[in-house]
Amino acid sequence: MTDFQVSLSTDAAAKHWGDKAPLSMHEDGAVIHIGDASDVHATIGQAARTIDTLNIKRVTLTGEWDFEQQWAFAMSYTRARDAGQITWADNDDKSRLEQHYQAMRFTRKLVNDTPEDLSPENLATRAAEWIKELGGDNVSVDMIVGEDLQKAGWTGIYNVGRGSERPPVMLEVDYNPTGNADAPVDAVLVGKGITFDSGGYSIKSSEGMLDMKCDMGGAATVTGALGLGIMQGLKKRVKLLLCCAENLISGHAYKLGDVLTYKNGETVEIVNTDAEGRLVLADGLIRAEETGAPLIIDAATLTGAAMVAMGKDYHAVFSMDDDARDKMLASAKAENERFWPLPLEPFHKSRCPSSFASTANSTSQKGGGAGGASNAAGFLSRFVNPQGKGWVHLDLAAAYHGTASAQMPVGATAKGIRSIARMLADF
Repeated sequence: MTDFQVSLSTDAAAKHWGDKAPLSMHEDGAVIHIGDASDVHATIGQAARTIDTLNIKRVTLTGEWDFEQQWAFAMSYTRARDAGQITWADNDDKSRLEQHYQAMRFTRKLVNDTPEDLSPENLATRAAEWIKELGGDNVSVDMIVGEDLQKAGWTGIYNVGRGSERPPVMLEVDYNPTGNADAPVDAVLVGKGITFDSGGYSIKSSEGMLDMKCDMGGAATVTGALGLGIMQGLKKRVKLLLCCAENLISGHAYKLGDVLTYKNGETVEIVNTDAEGRLVLADGLIRAEETGAPLIIDAATLTGAAMVAMGKDYHAVFSMDDDARDKMLASAKAENERFWPLPLEPFHKSRCPSSFASTANSTSQKGGGAGGASNAAGFLSRFVNPQGKGWVHLDLAAAYHGTASAQMPVGATAKGIRSIARMLADF
């Protein structure tokens, strides 16, 4: 079968294709017309979606394409199920594109898999195996599972996950290319790995639950980022912490009114079992601080409030460290990914008050009330150093599309893996 050839042109399409048509066809394939485009990458993405909807399974990019143009095509062309194959343009970007594409496909597949197939243990195992495959002997793995979490003091992951028959897991992957077992840890990535979120006793609606297989998007994103960094030759010691659980209802599930005591002494009253992501991330952040790493990045599909603020185009960035926040935003800009800062001040940690604990895990208002994304970040700030030095929190509003758009297929996006990988290299 001959591949469908796709090229770029700054010339306008013939008039019979329509006024300023972005796409025209010929006997061997298609031409994407970018001459009049106000946003070249968006035009390429929309054309790629059109080509994919024609069920064209083998595409070769021909002629002059730069890296970002080819990446825009790949992001939009690659559907969740039965994706087509891409042959890259014949230039120096091929190896780099293959690395990025492997990381993107791994990240998307993890998020798009069914919650039945992706249990907490399965998520942890697949993430560990992929990083081990890339990093070889530089990688070591530790997993704490089920009741052992409670014994170890990881109360957030344990309590969120104890309602499920499939046990919760804390995964710790140590990528250490230095050859020195005592080398300092340069960075820690922490990912929310809720493989299905029913909301617990604060149960979601059926519509609200439909896409909750994607609630481990943070875990997938930081894993994809570390994998990409390794493929790019990362020489720093990085730890990956995935906080994995299913948030389900049962006679053993955690309840509203419970008070959890964390290893750092913080006590948390549960006022909403659907605000579970911050509870598991708290354990990951405590463990990250224990390593002494100067950079901690956590990533999570954490709040609907971030999606209200950002839409599905941007990830929200929070930090009390101006330098860390600015470097994260600079990394995103360099990688052509959309990140945007939202406010986080010391007072945000007190926005979820409790009469029975040092804080509640949310407020009694639906969605966490006004400023819900900042309030969630403020909650997390209780579990890092008091100044928040070196800590960046990412609320991944653009991680998943419940429906396809003109530019993106339905499902996981893998947006963010490039920016985090660059941050690891440049910080």
